[in-house]
Amino acid sequence: MSEAGFRSGARLALDWGQARIGVAACDPAGTLAYPVEAVPAGPGAVARILALVAEYEPIEVVVGLPRSLSGGEGPAAATVRAQVAEVVAVVAPLPVRLVDERLTTVTAAQRLRASGRSAKKQRPRIDAAAAAAILEHALDSERHSGTPPGELLSIADAHD
Repeated sequence: MSEAGFRSGARLALDWGQARIGVAACDPAGTLAYPVEAVPAGPGAVARILALVAEYEPIEVVVGLPRSLSGGEGPAAATVRAQVAEVVAVVAPLPVRLVDERLTTVTAAQRLRASGRSAKKQRPRIDAAAAAAILEHALDSERHSGTPPGELLSIADAHD
C-alpha cells in the first residue's frame, strides 16, 4: 500500500552532465530506484532519452538541477534548464520535473568506492548512480510531502 498522496508508476531520472547524462528508473511502486545507463551528451542524446521513455513508460521524467550549496542557481543550472527544454518538447505531454541534485554525484562516487570499485574508472556508472540518487530523493520527497517533487516544467518552458 502506498503512502497517501504518493502516485504509483515508474519514473525516469536524468543527471545531465557535460559529457554524459546518467539515467535511472524505478519500479511502478516507487520502491527501488536503479541505474540504467549513461547516455553520451550531445547529438543523439535526446533521441536516446526519448527511446528510454518509450521503453520504460514512466509517469514522469525527473531531472537533477545543480544548485549551489547555498541553494542558488548558477551557470550549471542555466545550462541544464536550456538542455532539458528540448526533452520537455519531445516527451510532451509527459511531465518533466526539476529536482535539487546537490551532492548526488559525490554520494554516488562514495557508494561505488565503498563497494570496492574505483570511481575514476567508473564515470559512466557514477553518472547513472547519481541519477538513481536523484530519483531516490524525489521518491522520498513525494512520499513524505504527499505532493510531486520539484518544479514542473511546461511546454512553454521549452520555447523560452
